[in-house]
Amino acid sequence: MRIIMTLVFLVVFRLGSFVVLPGIDPNSITQGGANEGLLGIINVFSGGAFNNVSVFGLGIMPYISASIVLQLLTFAVPHFQKLQKDGESGRKTINQYTRFLTIAITLAQSIGYLAAFVKPENIYPGMDTVYMNFVRIAAMVAGTMFCMWMGERITEKGIGNGISMLIMVGIISRLPQALLIELDLKGIKGSLPLLIEFAALFAVVMAVVALTQATRRIAVQYAKQVVGNKVYGGQRQYLPLKLIGAGVMPIIFAQSVMFLPAMVTPFLSDSSEMAQSIGVAFADFTSWQYNVTFATLIIVFTFFYTAITVNPQQMSEDLKRNGGFIPGVKPGQNTSDYIDDVLTKITFPGAIFLAMVAVMPAFASMAGISREFSYFFGGTSLLIMIGVVLDTLQQIEGYLLMRHYEGMMKSGRLKGRAESPVVV
Repeated sequence: MRIIMTLVFLVVFRLGSFVVLPGIDPNSITQGGANEGLLGIINVFSGGAFNNVSVFGLGIMPYISASIVLQLLTFAVPHFQKLQKDGESGRKTINQYTRFLTIAITLAQSIGYLAAFVKPENIYPGMDTVYMNFVRIAAMVAGTMFCMWMGERITEKGIGNGISMLIMVGIISRLPQALLIELDLKGIKGSLPLLIEFAALFAVVMAVVALTQATRRIAVQYAKQVVGNKVYGGQRQYLPLKLIGAGVMPIIFAQSVMFLPAMVTPFLSDSSEMAQSIGVAFADFTSWQYNVTFATLIIVFTFFYTAITVNPQQMSEDLKRNGGFIPGVKPGQNTSDYIDDVLTKITFPGAIFLAMVAVMPAFASMAGISREFSYFFGGTSLLIMIGVVLDTLQQIEGYLLMRHYEGMMKSGRLKGRAESPVVV
């Protein structure tokens, strides 16, 4: 039933990307649409809805932006820190703040979107009125909120993280068109280059999967405790620290920052030739200026996001409270320093790897691969797809394990496959 619910919401999400805003001629928009540069990346993330001038044109991105802002506030503002520690009630309050902020961000982005991409010649006669502009803005806000609602329903009633799954579906929906463009570009004589491209893509995917799942395990010993006639503890377990603990968030942060030069420089181009050249360089994701800046920002944001999400001091206190210790390391501050040192050593190669994956589409495009297909050779697209697939598989394994326990409770036997434990 969960799989059916998930598929239904995903189909609705894809159908909504083709519903054009009222009074707009979609053909005139498509002819001059966002297919190049940074706008092409946004169009890939939205599954083509951005270029279709759809009610889902902004997709789920405003909600993600609002979530990032609230997540940062929980580490910087005491009021939000208190809400985070209040349990379920605090989480509901933070979710309400996130929804309100999503509406505000969607309003601002929808006004800019209509001003930048919808011209008088793109609107049917008699539909270019103030009232219709309000209707279009309201439709885009409603579309984003509906996407947010579907993502929450998939998380509760379906399989996996609904928000991430909507983004993944939008990205994958562009893959067939990208393949057709690449096949048309290479032709029949390009069979060998195509095989080389697919082999390179397979190798990149395998490397990303391996390094995404890579962990540095720190051995933890728990002291023995005698309670009555029983002895508890005395076990050796492991504290796993992921090589890329920040996940895809550093790339998303850096990508958001990289949008700023392309947005600001058009207002300064008339007064400064340098500003105009900077805007042209940063609007092209294959330029060396763009890639060097992008890679540097990713490395910085990786250390920043890891620092605010992983707290070695809290880990040390939890271990001490539960009677655990790292062999050869004194409990307390020494344990915190040891975890922090290990975390710093594994974060640096993880940040370098993220930067390499992020700039890989630029190298693929410069190697002769079409821009549409090059987006799948790395960057946020590839990391999101792999992360969502791995998370969905873990969710499915968890549900299967739960059904095994239910079957054992009902019949007294464990039904189905259960050869290996499932770690979620």
